[in-house]
Amino acid sequence: MKIKKGFVLRKVCGENVVTGEGLEAINFGKLLSLNETAAWLWQKAAEMGDFTIDSLVAKLCEEYEVTEDVARRDVTNIVNEWLKVEVIE
Repeated sequence: MKIKKGFVLRKVCGENVVTGEGLEAINFGKLLSLNETAAWLWQKAAEMGDFTIDSLVAKLCEEYEVTEDVARRDVTNIVNEWLKVEVIE
């Protein structure tokens, strides 16, 4: 998977939001609010380029004191949300 071209993480009024920029995101027309952990995962996904749930789970477990089961559940939930709103492919 990868973040679709034209979607970026920004800080808006103290909130982490994914916004669409450019022609690739012209039909998006909304902001996707992310909590601190989801924003951190977005940054890691952006750094990796191509990513998988497994690769994000590994990064989350390296950074935070969280079990693999909890990390997998949380990463799967956020990735499914990103897929649902079509900001990743």
